[in-house]
Amino acid sequence: MWSLSLPPLPAPTLVLGTAAGYAIATIGMKLSAQGHLPAGLSLAIAGFLGAFLAEILLMRRAELSVVYLAIIAAETLLVLGYASWIGEGLSLRQTLGAAMVLAGLAVVSV
Repeated sequence: MWSLSLPPLPAPTLVLGTAAGYAIATIGMKLSAQGHLPAGLSLAIAGFLGAFLAEILLMRRAELSVVYLAIIAAETLLVLGYASWIGEGLSLRQTLGAAMVLAGLAVVSV
């Protein structure tokens, strides 16, 4: 039987690690869609693997519902930051809508 044994990491670190893994995978998918398949595929695989491992460690000590909402919120912020960085930012209306969704996630997860 396989066992993943790493030094204990704080839950917020694992949430950010999981979200970063998913965000990296999303960037890989974006690169693949733009015709950079080898680099995009490599990023997607690495991102999903990192997210998978961090989320396993996180689920050992936290409730799935709270963990999932925290990961979604963190991943959303990371991907929106990347989208803005590459020039695909949101309009004011979209930004306000995204802020309301993130506020709703924060309320539900507390």
